[in-house]
Amino acid sequence: MNFKQTINFSLWCDFIERDFLENEFKEIITNETIHGATSNPAIFEQAISNSDAYTQQIAMLQANENKKIYEELAISDIKRAAELLYPLYENDSDDGFISIEVDPTLCDDAMGTIEEGTRLHQAIGYQNVMIKIPATEAGYVAMENLTSMGINVNATLIFTPAQAIKCAQALSSGIEKSKKDTKAVISVFVSRFDRELDSKLKTYGLETMQAGIINATKCYHEISKFDNQNIRTLFASTGVKGDDFAPSYYVEKLIYPHSVNTAPLATIKEYMKTDNFVISNVPTELECDEYTTKLKGFSVDLDEVGNKLLTDGLEAFKVSFAQMLKKLKNR
Repeated sequence: MNFKQTINFSLWCDFIERDFLENEFKEIITNETIHGATSNPAIFEQAISNSDAYTQQIAMLQANENKKIYEELAISDIKRAAELLYPLYENDSDDGFISIEVDPTLCDDAMGTIEEGTRLHQAIGYQNVMIKIPATEAGYVAMENLTSMGINVNATLIFTPAQAIKCAQALSSGIEKSKKDTKAVISVFVSRFDRELDSKLKTYGLETMQAGIINATKCYHEISKFDNQNIRTLFASTGVKGDDFAPSYYVEKLIYPHSVNTAPLATIKEYMKTDNFVISNVPTELECDEYTTKLKGFSVDLDEVGNKLLTDGLEAFKVSFAQMLKKLKNR
């Protein structure tokens, strides 16, 4: 599978863990299954909690504050991932990225986010790293500042077209100021809409597993209007919960030109089994608007749902981050 030459589509792996990096990760890079990777506080919390690969380094760092311990662990993993992905980046600067997220408790602190993003970027030392920043009002300020310094950014937790537009505005402005080949992705979350709405839509006899795709497609259209080749839509939260739909459903439905899909490892494996490597049909902006209007007739406002999901997502990342920090002193 290689859509790069035709529509500039990339599949990234939404998973990082130390043993995985030294084994299967190398394999799926070599065979061109993936062209990048992403991480977040929840992924690191799971990896550090469930893997013995971190035990020795944690023991050596016990004299430090919890956040310092976490950063040393995370920076080590991100550095290694960046090293393994760097040949892809050298071949094509749209490829080979790995993301690391700033402390989620800084989501309303623009200066704190800028300072931490700059520090993490310098500590990792690879150009194919993206600093991941939540799409809040403070986040938009940080996105513009970091990209203006030539630091690549992954804008995350986008649930509404309004957020997507603000991200694209901030990133476009920052990239223009940078005078460099600075890259950015705008991570639009998909499946959480359907998990939030499907039970309600069923009661009205409406089709399920559609709201997330339509909302994400509307965001994609808004981002595309900026016509900035250094900014791509990234479809995130693309794992399927339950057995009613194929595990690769959200990947197959969202293979759009000039986009990225980051998926859990299990989802990627299922997708590679399908042999269904075709470009997806992209609903038009009018079709997206008609669907949104239809849902409003059933008292479902996608923007209101998106705002709730943003609040929930920010809180979930803060909880994961706090849980992980607490466990670092209790291993």
